[in-house]
Amino acid sequence: MFDETNSLPAAPGVGYKAQHFAAIMGEPDPVQWLEIHAENYMGDGGRPIAQLRHLAERFPISVHGVGLSIGGEGPLDTDHLARLKHLCDWLNPASFSEHLAWSTHDSHFFNDLLPLPYTDATLSRVCDHIDQVQEVLGRRMLLENPSSYLAFADSTMTETDFLHAVTRRTGCGMLLDVNNVFVSATNLSYSPQSYIDAYPLDAVGEIHLGGHDEDHDDHGAPLLIDSHGREVIDPVWELLDYTLARSGPRPTLVEWDTDVPDWPVLAAEARRANIALSRLSVPA
Repeated sequence: MFDETNSLPAAPGVGYKAQHFAAIMGEPDPVQWLEIHAENYMGDGGRPIAQLRHLAERFPISVHGVGLSIGGEGPLDTDHLARLKHLCDWLNPASFSEHLAWSTHDSHFFNDLLPLPYTDATLSRVCDHIDQVQEVLGRRMLLENPSSYLAFADSTMTETDFLHAVTRRTGCGMLLDVNNVFVSATNLSYSPQSYIDAYPLDAVGEIHLGGHDEDHDDHGAPLLIDSHGREVIDPVWELLDYTLARSGPRPTLVEWDTDVPDWPVLAAEARRANIALSRLSVPA
């Protein structure tokens, strides 16, 4: 059995960056929880671990993994999973999540989180991997929807049908990244609102927001790149409002991983998330 509790507040959080340590410890408002990337904290000591221990005394921490390759064809890396378990055992995070993607093949590791076809074979593999992670960690995992730049011809189900099936089979939760939804919907020409309508919202343990970059494909059509390197754009904020109106309040995180700004800029994004959450409690 695994722990299904999620002790993150239905409030704004941000992805933690070391240059913001002093500001977060001094004036965190309105941020009430933090996310770390697991792979940055798998060592046994040093300043990063010391700072994380201080942060964990004040804030619920969400651990977000990027290296398990949940969708990979090969078996999970048991050494990586053991290091992840060590981190979760001493930190006891409020939440743990990973991506619906693959990043390894044979002995090669890729920096990108790559999409996968939605087939029965993929479903079985992903569920087996999630079951293994949840059993080893002894806690419920949240699975994040990917950013997509192409569709696979051999897919036999939609992404949302795939995610519903994963939650039914494994009991895992969902991490709904609304920026990923917007990016994928733009790139693949479908309605992001229809995707949200079909998503397993009752399983959502976290919502994520982030910035993206704009490009064009070889035919001149818009191509959005999930970069986490700028502010969240207005249409994504509007999609968050649409989502929260259907899901109810959820822990809502702003991610900014490249070209990281000074703390006041990131805090302003968190305040905007707080406004979106606050609107839910205001009578119409």
